[in-house]
Parts: sequence; C-alpha cells; structure tokens
Amino acid sequence: MPWDLIPLNSGYSIPSLAYGTGTLRSGQWPIDQLTQAFDTGFYHIDTAQLYRNEAEVGITIGELGLERSDVFITTKFSGYNGLDIPTSIQNSLEYLNTSYVDLYLIHNPDIAVPDIPTVWAQMEKVQEAGFARSIGVSNFNEKQLEILLSSAKIKPAANQIYLHPYNYQQQSPTLKFAAKYDIVIEAYGALTPVTSEPGGPVDVPLNEIAMRLGATNDQVLLAWIKAKGAVVVTTSSKKARLLSYLAAGDIALSAEDVKAIDTAGAIGEKRITVKHGLRKLGVGVVFGILILIACSYIKDRNKRRNVVEVMERR
Repeated sequence: MPWDLIPLNSGYSIPSLAYGTGTLRSGQWPIDQLTQAFDTGFYHIDTAQLYRNEAEVGITIGELGLERSDVFITTKFSGYNGLDIPTSIQNSLEYLNTSYVDLYLIHNPDIAVPDIPTVWAQMEKVQEAGFARSIGVSNFNEKQLEILLSSAKIKPAANQIYLHPYNYQQQSPTLKFAAKYDIVIEAYGALTPVTSEPGGPVDVPLNEIAMRLGATNDQVLLAWIKAKGAVVVTTSSKKARLLSYLAAGDIALSAEDVKAIDTAGAIGEKRITVKHGLRKLGVGVVFGILILIACSYIKDRNKRRNVVEVMERR
C-alpha cells in the first residue's frame, strides 16, 4: 500500500504513516497493542520520553525478533523529571534497546530551556554522536523555527504538529515556513473532525468523497494529510481500523476534493474558535459570579460579627 517514504533533509527517509503510542501508557497493554500494530503492517513507531513506554517499544521489537533496520523509531526529548538531553537520549536508547533512533524530536518549545538555540545545539550533538540519524522538533511555530535556524548548524528534519482541516488555516504559516526550509511536517490529530468535532462543516465533503470513493471518513482525512505532503501519526486499539488506515494509502484525492475539505475546514475553524471563546467566557462569567457570591458572603459575615461584638460590649 503506497504510504511511501518521504525524503528528509538529513539524507534519510521517513515512512509516511506512523503508529503513535501517546495514549498507551506503560505495562502489558502497550506491548499487546504494539504487537498488533506490527502484525498489521505498521513499522514506524512514534513514542516519547513523556509517554513512558519506550521500554515497551523495545521489548516488543525484541519479542517479535524484528531487525533494527525493519523499524523506524521516533522518540522525543520531553524534559521528563528535569533530565537534560545527553541523559535523556541515553535513557531512551537503553529503554528502546537500540544504539540509535531514526528521529529524535524536541517535544515542545516550552522545554527549550534556557533558550531554543542552546537546546538545539545539544540536539545537534546527539546527531553528530550517531545516537539519532535525524533530529527535529514538535509543536514549533514558524517564529520558533526561525529562532532555531538563526544559529543552527543542522536544520531540523521534521516538525510534528497538531494538524487537521479545522486548524489548517492557523497552521498554514508554519507549513509554508517548513516547506521553504525543507522541513517535513508530521501530523497528529488528523481525525479530530470525526473524533472531537463531529457534525461540523467538514462532514459534508467527507461524506460525499467517502461515498464516491467507497472509503470511510477516517480514510479520507488521512488521505487529505497525505495530499498535504505530511507524515500521518495515528493510533487505534482496533485491528480493523489499523487495516483501514493502511488502506487509506491507496486513496488519491483530487485537487477539487482537497479544496472542498480546505474550504469547509476554514468555515469550521471560525465556528470552533467562536464556540471555544464563548465556552471560556461562560466559565469566566460563572467564576466571576462565584467570586461575587463569596465576597458578599464574607462581607455579610463580617458585618454580623461586628454587630455581635458591639452588642457584647454593651
């Protein structure tokens, strides 16, 4: 199934479909789920220091007897327990039972302490030492990427971001910046329109395209990400869904299909922004009312106390 390899600026290539372990936690459950993913046909595994299941990834690869070259491993420096990058990469390699990872990412710009250039220099040393074939970032916007590139010796090979039709317009500056500097985009959360925001404007083109192509809405969304040239990072505990995700690689959307989803996504993005804004406003109003009630109660209680004290003095 044509989930093709995408060339990275490091000279290596990345499989365009990845199985994410962010929701698996640790223990036997992730081992069982990873085994199912490998058996189904996934061979790009996306984990992180923060997920606390790097060891389970290593155990599964070992138990299945997979060759290291048969698996593409992405993990992330998450600043877990305050550990620095040199310590974190060594811990990750030990947990994963490997001498290198294929892609090592900074999980979030907020953990780039004291600053992005300093932390990126440490990432460059990881690659130079051979502990990671490629290095990159996650959740960086175009301004943060610009800061990174201002002093970088090695460009990030990838930027993994939250991407779906309802935030495509918001992410467009980051996508354009990444394309300009040959940074591959990895997309997580692609299924948001059907999992977290169902019933929105995107449902209309999804339903039409899915019916015409004999596909599911999930598959159309993954094909949309593929059409954007991004790597898909997804997951499921159900084998049937994993198989359908793999089959989505055969779906080729037309330019009109992509545009229809883009247009509906932009409409939905405005509605969702308003909805979330009203929700926050509602919470703020309720919180404000509670504060007023509390202040009124305290004021009334103090007033009664003063009256009692006056009466006692008499």
